Amino acid sequence: MITTDRAEFRTALPAGGRLIGLDVGTKTIGTALCDAGWSFASPALLIRRKKFTTDKAALTTLIGEQQVKGMVIGLPLNLDGTDSPRTQSTRAFARNCEDIGLPILLWDERWSTQAVERQMIAEDRSRASRAELVDKLAASYILQGAIDALANS
Repeated sequence: MITTDRAEFRTALPAGGRLIGLDVGTKTIGTALCDAGWSFASPALLIRRKKFTTDKAALTTLIGEQQVKGMVIGLPLNLDGTDSPRTQSTRAFARNCEDIGLPILLWDERWSTQAVERQMIAEDRSRASRAELVDKLAASYILQGAIDALANS
């Protein structure tokens, strides 16, 4: 099941459980995990993109190790809410992950990278440090937004 409807996603997970958040880029996939009670999200692995089958295997391994029950994938919409080529690519990624067997929530991520970048600049992190962390932190930002909304629905 792939949805943008948080109520539908919540219904698919009646007992809660750990979620994984993904920030899917062209070169990397940032990942984040949350606790089973959906209180907080933390950055996890950075998967360097190779072939999709390799990327999916790394993701599946992480999901199994962490006993993940659902996926939240950042959906990069245009500022006006319309789809872009990256949006279509992310939707295709989600469809290709559907056979992992977890419910998938596509979550609006329009401001995630910018928010994370601003925070790291405020922390006076170097450009190299920011480049290494931005995708994992963006995944955490996406997942935190989703679990905050899910917990209040």
